[in-house]
Amino acid sequence: MFRCISRTDLDGKIERSVYNKRRRNLFHFIEKIRETLSGKFSEFTDVFIIDSTPIEICKISRAKRSAICSTPEISPSYGYCAAQKTKYFGYKLHAVCDKNGIFHPFDLSPANVHDVNYLNDVKENFKNCLLIGDRGYISKEFQVDLFNYSTIKLSIPMRKNQHDFVEFSRTKSKIRKRIETAICQLGGQFSININFAKSFLGLATRIASKIASFTMIQYLNFFVFKRSLNKTKINLC
Repeated sequence: MFRCISRTDLDGKIERSVYNKRRRNLFHFIEKIRETLSGKFSEFTDVFIIDSTPIEICKISRAKRSAICSTPEISPSYGYCAAQKTKYFGYKLHAVCDKNGIFHPFDLSPANVHDVNYLNDVKENFKNCLLIGDRGYISKEFQVDLFNYSTIKLSIPMRKNQHDFVEFSRTKSKIRKRIETAICQLGGQFSININFAKSFLGLATRIASKIASFTMIQYLNFFVFKRSLNKTKINLC
C-alpha cells in the first residue's frame, strides 16, 4: 500500500496515531477556538436550551472487562436513555445551545449522573436569561437556586400529575426541539455517538473537535456566506 501512495498527495502524511496524539495535545486550544466562535453569537439571544445525550463507549456485554476511557478521577458507568429506551455503558454529554442551535458550554459525566446536576455548572456560565429543558431537569430546588444565583429562569414542562399543572407553551416546545435537532446533526454528520477512543482525553478531544467543527460551519454560514447557519450539509466553497 505504501508503495502505491509514494509520490502522491498522501506521501509524507503523518500516521493516524500521531495525528490523534497531536490533536489530544491541542485539546485546550480547540476548545478555546470553539468558545470564541460561539461567543460571537451570544449577543443575539438570551434564550438557551439544555439537554443531554448518551455517549456509549462499548456494548454492555463488554462493559465488565473494558478499561477504556477511564481515569482515576472519572470512569464510565451504566446509564439509561429515556428517549431511546435503552441501557448503555459510557458517559453522558451535557450541553447548552441557544435558540439558533449554537452550542455553548458542554461537559461529560458518567452515564449514571442525573441531568439536574449539570445545572450547577450552568449557573456559573449564564445570567439574566431563559433556560428551557425537558422533564429530566424538574427540580424546585435547582429552579430557585438558578434564579437567586444568576437570575436564570428555568422553564420545564410539568408532569400531568403535578400539583397546579399548567400546559407547557407551544412556543417553548418548538424552541426546545432546536437542541434535539442539533444533537441529531452531531450524531448523523459527525458520528458523535460512535467511539473509537481508548482514553478519556481522547474521547473528550474527539467530542470537542466535532462540536468545534459544527460551530465553525455555522459561523461561516452566517458571517461569511450570509446563509442559513444550520444548513450544515452545504458545501463551504
